[in-house]
Amino acid sequence: MNTMQNPGQFRGSVTSLWIPLAVVALLLPLAGLLGCSDNRISLQQFMQAQQTPHVSTAPPTTQPAQTMGDHYMGPYRVGPGDVLGIRLTGVEQTGVVVPIPVRVDREGNIDLPIVGRVHVEGMEFQDVEKAIQNAYVPSVYRQAAINVELVKPEAVTVLVTGAVSQPGLVQLPRTQRNLLYAITGAGGASNVASGEVLLRRLRSPDQQMTFNLFQPDQLQQTLTMEPLQNGDVVIVQAAQPNAIFVGGLVMAPHVQMNPPGTEMNVLQVIAAAGGIRTDVTPKDMTLIRRMPDGTDKHVKLDVERIQKGKDPNITLAPGDILWVPETALTRAEEWFNKNIFLRAGATAVVTYNVTGLDFLNNNAKRASVGTNNSSIDNTFNPFGTLIRQNQLQNIQSNLPAPQ
Repeated sequence: MNTMQNPGQFRGSVTSLWIPLAVVALLLPLAGLLGCSDNRISLQQFMQAQQTPHVSTAPPTTQPAQTMGDHYMGPYRVGPGDVLGIRLTGVEQTGVVVPIPVRVDREGNIDLPIVGRVHVEGMEFQDVEKAIQNAYVPSVYRQAAINVELVKPEAVTVLVTGAVSQPGLVQLPRTQRNLLYAITGAGGASNVASGEVLLRRLRSPDQQMTFNLFQPDQLQQTLTMEPLQNGDVVIVQAAQPNAIFVGGLVMAPHVQMNPPGTEMNVLQVIAAAGGIRTDVTPKDMTLIRRMPDGTDKHVKLDVERIQKGKDPNITLAPGDILWVPETALTRAEEWFNKNIFLRAGATAVVTYNVTGLDFLNNNAKRASVGTNNSSIDNTFNPFGTLIRQNQLQNIQSNLPAPQ
């Protein structure tokens, strides 16, 4: 049944349409004030907490860093357990001189033929040669040439695991018993190493120390700490995959994977997600960061202030979640966009319950302005062929069947 509204009814329907529109327009500003209490902290509070000075877990030491650095990086110094090869050449001797292997005892002495014990602990090779020469010349020989070499250093064995090229047991001589030499002995750090090293002492299992070798002050602490001992465990921590989770009211929510060491700030991550949705106007974002103690920090970020440079565009950490949340205001905007569509300068469109033929006739009349008889029948069937064929079919269907 065709129902055409008269002009008065049409004006009434348009007037009734503006009533809910006015109500929605009044409710939209109030929607932002609705919702649950906000348990997020401000960006300023978050940055102040991040600026808390780092407290090293390494024990304090009284040895100056320069002294320990010279000990580890300087010339080798002889100590207990070292095996030395001593070659002594005198005036009376001829031919090839075979070096004499001697071991440094617990007191730091070596036992030589004829002259007996010579104290060599803590000496460099040149000083050891001079001490031996003083023992032989001139009491035994009028002159002699002394040569000392290290045959086998006394070493400790530590276990190096984690992000290294060749994990396993590493032997460290006396002057190389620190974390740097231990990692080098394991083939060096791999490409996925984060720079953090965890040290577990076998003789002090409750003493666990963590160092970041990329930090100069902590690198210095590794040189001033007590030397490594047998059974100590060195764990080179691997870098966390730089995965940042972006979701909420963005164009393309996804997990953004970046190579280790890549730094991404808030605006870069939002841009990689296609930006914020344009059909709604969210005012803030939420940064969720997992803290070392296992708790999550929820930080409120102001989108507009960050875009204008009023708030810092902070760098995100691996594992961060950047969420653009829905609010009562964005829900109201989304409902408005889905249910009410207005065009500026256009009147409201009223849909009538017309049949398909009337609809085509109206379109044909609009397409043929100024012409007569421009109905759908005259446009597509001007000679009435379709109608006559339809009538013939009806007549034939009513004829009696042949006997």
